[in-house]
Amino acid sequence: MSKKSFMLTSVFLLWGVAAGMVSPAQTSINAKLRVAVDSPFLASLISFAIGTLLLVLIILIMEHRLKFDLRIIPKSRWWIWIGGPLGVIFVTSNILLLPILGAELTVTAILCGQMMIALIIDHFGWFGVTQHKINWQRIVGFALMITGIVLIQHF
Repeated sequence: MSKKSFMLTSVFLLWGVAAGMVSPAQTSINAKLRVAVDSPFLASLISFAIGTLLLVLIILIMEHRLKFDLRIIPKSRWWIWIGGPLGVIFVTSNILLLPILGAELTVTAILCGQMMIALIIDHFGWFGVTQHKINWQRIVGFALMITGIVLIQHF
């Protein structure tokens, strides 16, 4: 790996870590919003609505448009359109789980689920991602995550 490639990969990894740090904060904040509005679903809606407004502003500033060619809809694979509903499941689950499990256990359980499906997606090359077969090192890494969750739960 070249020095430039290593540096670029390092920047993106740090970006990923920073993005990952947002999730527990978002979950904690949305759990408080749930209490304020007395509904996990309304809290999710408010969270998505505010996020949508921010995205509209960003798109208008960065791309100067809000439209796309609707003819791509019937030509595209059905699953490219389910990111929003999957986000609803993710955000609402976080809101519901945090008061029961706490921030740390909620995040580690969610992370475990993310790693499990990421291993499967990579292994089979689903959704057009580059295929990376499951091997014993990846299985050991996943087992260590499960061990960490058990330790967090009991201590």
